[in-house]
Amino acid sequence: MSETSAQITSAKTSGAAANGGNGSAPRVGRALEPHYYLGERALQREMETVFARSWQYAGHVGELPEPNTYITTVAGDQPVLVVRTEDGELRAYRNVCRHRGSELLTGEGSCKRALRCRYHGWTYDSTDGSLLGVPEHRGYAELDKVRLGLMPARVELLAGFIFINLDADAPALAEVTAGLGERLERYNIPDLVPFGIKGIGGSQPANWKIVVENYLEGYHVPIAHPGLMRLLDYQRYGVETHDGWAWFEAPLRDAPSSNRLERAYQRLARPMAGLTEADSKVWRYAVVYPNTAIDMYPDQVNVWQIRPDGSNATADRWACFRHPNPGPVTRLVQRINQRFNNEVLDEDVDLVSAVQTGIHTRGYSPGPLSEREAAVGWFADRIRADVDAG
Repeated sequence: MSETSAQITSAKTSGAAANGGNGSAPRVGRALEPHYYLGERALQREMETVFARSWQYAGHVGELPEPNTYITTVAGDQPVLVVRTEDGELRAYRNVCRHRGSELLTGEGSCKRALRCRYHGWTYDSTDGSLLGVPEHRGYAELDKVRLGLMPARVELLAGFIFINLDADAPALAEVTAGLGERLERYNIPDLVPFGIKGIGGSQPANWKIVVENYLEGYHVPIAHPGLMRLLDYQRYGVETHDGWAWFEAPLRDAPSSNRLERAYQRLARPMAGLTEADSKVWRYAVVYPNTAIDMYPDQVNVWQIRPDGSNATADRWACFRHPNPGPVTRLVQRINQRFNNEVLDEDVDLVSAVQTGIHTRGYSPGPLSEREAAVGWFADRIRADVDAG
């Protein structure tokens, strides 16, 4: 791995080792200036320069198990429809009828090859988006069916996760996430099944970038997350940043926690099928730029998509996956894990809310980033490049 494609920082990695032996501290970039977070105009610019041009998480392959099934999602503020066609292929379209702008389908479920708008009945072929039929078509003075097919979007897979992109010219997902798919393979994500609660909720009172940045660093763990500090070996917490993704290794402590539930997790957690015993001793996290987070535990895999809900809040989308038919002990471990996550989320909500308030301070500019915040600098550089170029 070249230094041009990744910057690697770790509490156990010396400056010399991280920089090819030159003895200087690794480059960590600089934080975003306040104006990137403030106001609806800044958010609208991001919709056009970031969300309309990047790969967005849409779902899991298990949600489209058979031909003629569909899911709906959004890319930023743009509705998108993903269909598994009769030939088993995935197709994605803007989820809008070309007649009067009605949303074509809602939610998820089964459909027919002919996608029919519920407003006026215009129908489209799911395999290519072409317009098939228009009720009372002789009543139109002009009707060019060739030009009125569904607007296409791109769809690709990453280790069992479905991603969509509105930009026909954007690099392929495999190129953007080069190297990540191989790391995810051990978790057998295509074979996992959903469990627990999934959904979308406005759970964090802060700009979406503040929430992403909070996820991207462990520097605040000793101060803000006492439970994580009891479980994780903070000195070995490491991060890598690549062109389109970041990776985190969070080894677990060997010493038993002083907390009863945490001790139970340490004692009972077992690796899922495909994982090794060593995998049960580490939590891993990945972020696909700009707003998809993947949490990899020995007992489950969670996906979290951080969606803007205006400029001052997020609407988080989450889903949890596990190996089919887990035993009662594994189910208990998963419940404990979910409780950990909820506690950490509550603590993080308070943190990001404080940042959202603070960045409005007149005269404020961000201070330097530490080596532990290298991924925050990586994210800031990506945002600047996309927004300013756009």
